[in-house]
Amino acid sequence: MREKAIREFTRLLDIMDELRAKCPWDMKQTNQTLRKLTIEETYELADAILQDDNDSIKKELGDLMLHVAFYAKIGSEKDLFDMGDVLESINNKLVYRHPHVFGDVNVTRGAREVEENWEKLKMTEHAEYKPVLSGVPSSLPATVKANRIQEKVRGVGFDWDTREQIWDKVTEELDELKQEIASGRKIDIESELGDLFFTLINAARLYEIDPESALEKTNRKFISRFGYLEQMTLAKGRSLRDMTLDEMNELWEEAKQFDKPL
Repeated sequence: MREKAIREFTRLLDIMDELRAKCPWDMKQTNQTLRKLTIEETYELADAILQDDNDSIKKELGDLMLHVAFYAKIGSEKDLFDMGDVLESINNKLVYRHPHVFGDVNVTRGAREVEENWEKLKMTEHAEYKPVLSGVPSSLPATVKANRIQEKVRGVGFDWDTREQIWDKVTEELDELKQEIASGRKIDIESELGDLFFTLINAARLYEIDPESALEKTNRKFISRFGYLEQMTLAKGRSLRDMTLDEMNELWEEAKQFDKPL
């Protein structure tokens, strides 16, 4: 299996050389033109993972691998770096940040201690101090970014003593939101709603739930139920606009029995 992986990886690099030399589309691509396509491919992989579609996961991983080879090829053309440099960089990083595997560090508190050590080691890799949150990409979707921010600060010990404490904070933020809603000041309502979202994402992290996946599963569940409601309404020769809310709720409750595990 290792031999096949090496053979096919080498083949990918050879194909990329040919594409950059002979294909008009591939020849004109830059880091900037590829960026949005890479983001799209990443979301397609995430979607395949959420659906637990292993065949699609394999294909989407291949698409992302192509992008990695593409960026490395562009880097080599500029005499900046090549695929060997890319692989050397990640290999060195993995060895350095896993001293409990490749060194003599003992881990006694499991995965959480590994994460804390990872963040501490990361901070020592730069001659000048880098802020803890400087590595969080500004372009991340807000839900993903909030989760990553919270993971980062946990790595340096800024976290709740027990996860149950988060529920008092949720209640506090909800009460503050209600107060601002009563005041009618939209900008303050927005601020407090953001605080509540951030705290709920924190709760998800503490209970080892991916908030992005949880929300997406709810999105899909809603789409499925509403689709049933719409289909049944049309089957009766009626329009949703003519249905009362009670009638729609009745069909909504019916739709729940057809929910499939996501």
